Amino acid sequence: MAEKEIDATSGIETTGHEWDGIKELNNPLPRWWLWTFYATIIWAAVYCVLYPAWPLVNSVTTGVLGYSSRAEVAKDIANAKAAQSGLLDRIATASLDDIRTTPDLFQFAVAGGQSAFAVNCSQCHGSGAAGGAGYPNLNDDVWLWGGSLDDIYVTIAHGIRFETDDDTRVSDMPAFGRDELLEPAVIVDVANFVLSLSDLDHDAASAARGATPYAENCADCHGEQGAGNREVGAPALNDALWHYSNDRATVIAQISAPRHGVMPAWAHRLDDATIKQLTVYVHALGGGE
Repeated sequence: MAEKEIDATSGIETTGHEWDGIKELNNPLPRWWLWTFYATIIWAAVYCVLYPAWPLVNSVTTGVLGYSSRAEVAKDIANAKAAQSGLLDRIATASLDDIRTTPDLFQFAVAGGQSAFAVNCSQCHGSGAAGGAGYPNLNDDVWLWGGSLDDIYVTIAHGIRFETDDDTRVSDMPAFGRDELLEPAVIVDVANFVLSLSDLDHDAASAARGATPYAENCADCHGEQGAGNREVGAPALNDALWHYSNDRATVIAQISAPRHGVMPAWAHRLDDATIKQLTVYVHALGGGE
């Protein structure tokens, strides 16, 4: 083996590696670093024995301590529920009005409802419940099915057009164009009339022609003046607030082949106390009646 060169400046043997005239010295690693490195190896080996570490085909090695982070979370949740059990039991047996008017129950319900909303509802209605195209804003006082505590509870519990719930709310608008109930030109006239109800940009002559077919086909649900009907979930058409959009093309499309949103029936997924908390929270957002 060839002898390694000795660095003239430091007097230390080099490794034989050189980059841009800089020679690498063969300095030994500091003892503290070596012992730390050895300790981490030992620690890793011990950890693999004591805790879950290695993935298997359908599971993982469990470790001799039998530790499970999932079990720890379940334990924490159980402890939290035990600590809250008194208030939860009271909410489970109390009426919505009692929860709303009892300060400690109301405060607890709003906090619990906010948490449940973030997990189950914010994906559609938004983190601030402001909604979006096709998803109602829950902060205002515009309600398709009513904004009282009881109305909100029924909507959350049984959903909208949720096929597996017999008590779900249902309001299906006819497809006036797709099913050839109205001629395309008549649909355009009705769309202009609908836009005129909110004083939006419209063709006045077309809107005048659309008044009669609107009265014959739409007024039974939406009202003669477009005020809507909560009994059947028909939205108001005269308040300049729109479920999808207020441009003419969207209105025509909705009349021709309407979109029908679906909301889950949460009674199939959440316990009654949680649904009550959600109800109180949504009611307290600002638009509750």
